[in-house]
Amino acid sequence: MRALAEFIMRGRMQATLVVVVSAALPLLFWLSAAAGSLVLLRRGWSDAIGILVWALLPAIGWWYFGEPRTLLVLLGALGLALLLRANLSWNRVLLCSVALGLVYGLVLGAVFREPIEAMALELQKLMPQMLEGVHQQMSVDERARLDSLIAPVLTGLIAALLQIVSLLSLMLGRFWQAQLYNPGGFGSEFRALRLPPPLAMLLLVGMLLGPNLGPQMAMLTPLCSVPLAFAGIALLHGVVAQGRLGKFWLVGLYITLLLFMQLTYPLLVVLAIVDSLFDFRGRFERKQGSGPTNGEG
Repeated sequence: MRALAEFIMRGRMQATLVVVVSAALPLLFWLSAAAGSLVLLRRGWSDAIGILVWALLPAIGWWYFGEPRTLLVLLGALGLALLLRANLSWNRVLLCSVALGLVYGLVLGAVFREPIEAMALELQKLMPQMLEGVHQQMSVDERARLDSLIAPVLTGLIAALLQIVSLLSLMLGRFWQAQLYNPGGFGSEFRALRLPPPLAMLLLVGMLLGPNLGPQMAMLTPLCSVPLAFAGIALLHGVVAQGRLGKFWLVGLYITLLLFMQLTYPLLVVLAIVDSLFDFRGRFERKQGSGPTNGEG
């Protein structure tokens, strides 16, 4: 990956080639967003705009053929890269990603309403089987409310997935930048990521109360969970770096995320909330530095 980053930063032509070709190829839109983020983070908007405009051409072409991910992720990752370059902390970037996810949800709901409603209708038919026993005990009003939430939640899940891909593309661009110009910098940034209690509580309230603010606001539940999940992953990386856990825990984390996401993802959210209150990494560092010699030996 370092060789690719070096190729991207070799010159304007090389960067344009990678950004445009990866945007044009199926399933490589994340690479285009990551390469564009690298150029923007390193060279700034004025130098990067000439390269990034070319990437919009295949992205708009994909949109025309009914594939919105390329354009949405590219613009979203670049927007977050601008915030990061403006010296905003990762905490604020993650919080801004929730607003980005809302934009994704609104765009998806407006442009792709019919396919989403068709999927929601199929899920509505399967709901009695998925909630066997519970669904039959629900009142008519409760069933109607549940049915009204399916389409917004489904939209929110798709938007949250795009939100995650945008953040991962930005992080890959930041990782490349650190590899080339500040070795180890991204690792230190990411391992130090911890949401302050007010922000964590705000995200938790958004997750729990979003559906009560109206059916369309139900998409807040998956969107607000994304920053918490990233903070949970950062916590485990930080704990491993401090030597409190072995590196095999990280291997297990990513394997279980792939195989049992429905169990691992909520656990990461809970870990991030608890860590925001108790600061496990900070407590361990203070404990390590409080030995009997502590600056005297």
